Amino acid sequence: MRREKEFRGISVRLARNYLESLGGTAVDDHTVEGDGWRAELSAEKVAIGPSMELTEVTVAFEADEAFGEDAFDELIEDFRRKAMRAGG
Repeated sequence: MRREKEFRGISVRLARNYLESLGGTAVDDHTVEGDGWRAELSAEKVAIGPSMELTEVTVAFEADEAFGEDAFDELIEDFRRKAMRAGG
């Protein structure tokens, strides 16, 4: 299973910390692995108007079939909740 989600207004460092709080372990600055799942992080600046930019972090979530789709959905939703509180 694989899903990509974008989150604005957070940093890669903060996203990595959130994933670690959800049971993952940082492999490197842009990769976090948990039991049966993995997340790859990337970031870019995106324009939100003629003169403003925000950081947009893309999280590519991957999970083994054995992890289960319900658990995968819950992991992504838990991450989303954490990111929403931080980024706005």
